[in-house]
Amino acid sequence: MSDVRPRVLALIGVTATGKTEVAERAARDHGFEIVCADARQLFVELEIGTGKPTPAERAAQPHHLFDLLSLGQRTSAGGYARAATEAITEILARGRRPLLVGGSGLYLKALMQGLAEEPPHDPAVRARLIAEAEREGVAALHARLRDVDPNAAARLAPADTQRVARALEVFEASGRPQSWWHRRAPGRRLEVDWRLVELVAEPRFLDPRIAERTAAMFAGGLIEETAELKRREFEPALRALSAVGYDETLDLLAGRLGPREAEARTTLRTRQLAKRQRTWFRHQVHAERLAIAEQDAVALVARAAAHWLDGSRD
Repeated sequence: MSDVRPRVLALIGVTATGKTEVAERAARDHGFEIVCADARQLFVELEIGTGKPTPAERAAQPHHLFDLLSLGQRTSAGGYARAATEAITEILARGRRPLLVGGSGLYLKALMQGLAEEPPHDPAVRARLIAEAEREGVAALHARLRDVDPNAAARLAPADTQRVARALEVFEASGRPQSWWHRRAPGRRLEVDWRLVELVAEPRFLDPRIAERTAAMFAGGLIEETAELKRREFEPALRALSAVGYDETLDLLAGRLGPREAEARTTLRTRQLAKRQRTWFRHQVHAERLAIAEQDAVALVARAAAHWLDGSRD
């Protein structure tokens, strides 16, 4: 029997590096099937503010997982890894090549390396803990966490209500500290040959692109999209995501921000996100890195495809 593993391709990089444009062209030229690897693009209701492929692009060729979740449904790296594994396995079974596209590093890591079994969730316990934090202050919860899970308490900021409450929720729901769950061995992972290409750009080149993309989103329907989500009573679920662009637009609709301030804050938060992503990819991922400042999309596709499709191994 052959020991050659099937090849799975990925196009990664920080926000605003042009991953979607390059991936769509690569899929057209080489017949790849695109699999979402972006935590926000998984939500069916979120379009303009996430920069996902347009409905026309998604209809023109196979795309997967861009409608995996609806706002209000819980998302996690483990849940994504399971869904992506299923999609990739089905694509490979049809003799096609999957191409993952996105900037959610933790989700990609979960898929590539496997994650330990996910700690349990108990919405009633979580709601009670959040109420206690509001009533007593999150510092009281953090002090309680130090008693039951000192490792988690040391890792989490004392003012981080959501994560402190989650760590206590895990302990109360399972009887084991969150740090115990994190130490468990990774679960089963895909046995494939991963080929990663990362689009990279220095901040001096990327920052103007981020500002241009922000302006294009606000001019291209982000306000109308967010207003419709608010009308459909999705605002609480949208707020829970802390999604860049949508938070600012909700504040704009509520009169707490003016248009220029909403765009400026969106641009700033996007730059901050790009910085975090850049640091994560630099230390966590081995990939062929292509500088977007040096070439257009056609050249990037040609170079990426050479890495993805040639017979060499890293």
